Amino acid sequence: MTHGENLELVREKTESHLREILGCTRGAMGLMALDLTTGEKLGINDHLVFPQASAIKIPVLMEVYKQASEGKFKLTDLRRIEKQDKAGGSGVLFELGDGTVQMSLHDLCILMITVSDNTAMNMLIDLVGIANVNQTLASLGLKQTRLQRRMIDTAASLRGEENLSTPFEAARIMEILYKGEFINRTICDDILSILKKHKSTGISSGLPAEIPIASKPGGLAGVATEWAIVFLPNRPYILVIMENYGIAQEASQAMKDISKTLYDYYFRLSRATSHGIYIAPPSAT
Repeated sequence: MTHGENLELVREKTESHLREILGCTRGAMGLMALDLTTGEKLGINDHLVFPQASAIKIPVLMEVYKQASEGKFKLTDLRRIEKQDKAGGSGVLFELGDGTVQMSLHDLCILMITVSDNTAMNMLIDLVGIANVNQTLASLGLKQTRLQRRMIDTAASLRGEENLSTPFEAARIMEILYKGEFINRTICDDILSILKKHKSTGISSGLPAEIPIASKPGGLAGVATEWAIVFLPNRPYILVIMENYGIAQEASQAMKDISKTLYDYYFRLSRATSHGIYIAPPSAT
């Protein structure tokens, strides 16, 4: 048996364990993991289409930066938060006074990602346009990822106008950002710096506290999603998890277990020689 066959056994055991975790949830769940060192993909139900809840805020953030780079506005431009702008659900802007606060577009981006502010999201959607977000997604070769409604628009949701993606395509978006392939490296780094800001998520709960992660989770009744890049030293990887038709807290526990399983897998790869011997990384001097 070659050493490659040994590693394949480890991979197969990891995938089998992941399938067991997915099988313990009563909803429909899919995932995509991408090793950013080798390009190896590990997907389960990764082409199923899922509602995205607040994870769809990542493509909106990308569109804001794209249009700013084209000179349509500046990220330092100010917008006043009026009563008609406010949306319920997650966030803080809904609680502030009507017309008493103004913020830069950059600040709205920060709130949209760090506290998943729906008012900020809707203001930015109105700024860049739903059609433009989808045109950019299509230009990146993404066929299933679409923004179709503003946040907390129940009527649109009932009409079937849902914000959608697949684990495979969401992982591709995160790969594009990681590799600096969206507009330019500087813009991708700026977007990733926002996504890296601290937040508690299903994937982060399965990681050691010191491991950096760039992510955006989302949740609705029956829906749980998260798009993430895990910056494991010497072995960074992407992990996307999506569920719908979920029950109670099954998804949050499954996401934690999936994250821990894949972290353990990639951590071993980050330290192993070609013979599967673990070598500690050199001490910093």
